[in-house]
Amino acid sequence: MTEEEILNQEEEELQDTVASETVASDSVADEAAADAPAEESEEEKDPLEKALAEIEQLKTQMLYKTAEFDNYRKRTLKEKAELILNGGEKAVSAVLPIIDDMERAIENGAKTDDPAVLREGMEIIYNKFVKALEGLGVKEIETENADFNTDVHEAVAMVPGMGDDKKGKVIDCLQKGYQLNDKVIRHAKVAVGQ
Repeated sequence: MTEEEILNQEEEELQDTVASETVASDSVADEAAADAPAEESEEEKDPLEKALAEIEQLKTQMLYKTAEFDNYRKRTLKEKAELILNGGEKAVSAVLPIIDDMERAIENGAKTDDPAVLREGMEIIYNKFVKALEGLGVKEIETENADFNTDVHEAVAMVPGMGDDKKGKVIDCLQKGYQLNDKVIRHAKVAVGQ
């Protein structure tokens, strides 16, 4: 059974339950109406009977709303589970062509002894990988001539005697940092001028 068929079946069962409760409440109301004197007109109905009818109507509405909310909750939980399970699909799809290129480079690397050709192939694959990451929203954190920013940089060394113009500036980047859609996923490890 598919998800839609299961949800439809649950809704039908709930509607049957609501319908049976409505029929039961209607029969109670009919019995009460049969006991009432026949000379009373609708305008002269007992306020208690009006209140009971309204309560039954509200109960039915509440059952429908409760069932609707329960179905909504189940559907959103299932969608969330699917997102968690298959969330990396886009990233994996972007990386697969790069793996293919790496496999071809390994095969062709055995056929040549020229290091320049191997280096050129590696640079091409590296550039393709960087473009794939950029397509997924990943970008490198700028460090060259940047002011030290604790939000994106991590100071691993302080370099004294660099002059006033280099004070508080990034002198060297020891490890690149990256952001995913403006959220830092790895801080850049840098040396800062003192």
